[in-house]
Amino acid sequence: MSAPDPTREEADRRYMRLALALGRRHLGRAWPNPSVGAVLVGGPPGAERILAQGVTQAGGRPHAERVAIAAAGEAARGATLYVTLEPCSHHGRTSPCADATIEAGIARVVSAMDDPDSRVAGRGHARLAQAGIAVSVGLLGAEAARDQRGHVSRVVRGRPALFLKLARTADGYAAGGEGRLMISGPRATAEIHLQRAHCDAIMVGVGTVLADDPQLTVRLPGMADRSPLRIVLDPALRTPPSAGLVRTSAVVPTLILCGPDAPALAEGALVAAGAEVERVPVTPDGRIDLPEAMRILGALGLTRICSEGGPTLAEALARENLVDECLLVTGDRALGQPGLPAVGPHLAARLASPDFPVAEEYRIGTDLFTCHARSP
Repeated sequence: MSAPDPTREEADRRYMRLALALGRRHLGRAWPNPSVGAVLVGGPPGAERILAQGVTQAGGRPHAERVAIAAAGEAARGATLYVTLEPCSHHGRTSPCADATIEAGIARVVSAMDDPDSRVAGRGHARLAQAGIAVSVGLLGAEAARDQRGHVSRVVRGRPALFLKLARTADGYAAGGEGRLMISGPRATAEIHLQRAHCDAIMVGVGTVLADDPQLTVRLPGMADRSPLRIVLDPALRTPPSAGLVRTSAVVPTLILCGPDAPALAEGALVAAGAEVERVPVTPDGRIDLPEAMRILGALGLTRICSEGGPTLAEALARENLVDECLLVTGDRALGQPGLPAVGPHLAARLASPDFPVAEEYRIGTDLFTCHARSP
């Protein structure tokens, strides 16, 4: 057995990092498919060059591998393909990416992870190997798995991944005696809008709609088209047709989840104003059945949902063990008086669990970002 080549290993890591960056760029745009990055590299080791790059396109088609292969053309023959998720092996609207890779004459595939989708689940890698392609799996796999958390959750658990975002004062409050607080600074707010662009949907409860009339859009220069679907949990359909996220539904879609017995008249008014309404089960006390709602949203194709609904919704999601990542944005100023705690007891218990460690922590301006992530 030959000794590992450190030069080649470093090159593999460099090109895979590029493929991961490409895949992250379209998170929030590719659902119901995963956002995958692909890089085609040709030439001898040490003198190789990038032939083409690809990323899964809006709506999930075409896949990243096909984009890169089409861009490279005949140059793909004998090249190495770096891809952040196993090439598909099943027939959908197009033939499998594994077949396209074989037909292109690619000599080597470096893949970050297996696809847990039962239609693939190692079959893509096996097909490549059977065709004589050298296949390596697992490079930067932990990074790829975090990027693909939504896809994995949908195909394994039957629901989207849930990303929870909460802002709090330095002494831990989300609201004071006079209600909503402006906690985050402008730089932190811009970062939150960028993170919105990487989600399939933003979810809030009807209480947030009634109190704040939020837009829930991406308000960064040049990124208006990256605003995700907006979801409102509203068991009794109290959302007024005049709400901003209803009035703008023609530009950014809004989906309202209500209970089976919500007033038909209210539903008609909301639909006439442009919103979509979906009836879902409720709990005995009249609240949206969150596990069932998440299952329904997964069946609609959603993979990544961000909850920005505040402490009450956050606590309900934690109680049902639906939180996969939690981002706490802590401002530098204290409320200085009793208020509404940002983190309730169920969420606090989740965040203290060894199964929910801190994945990263960083500062933007005066705000501290702390991200806890569920262990695989």
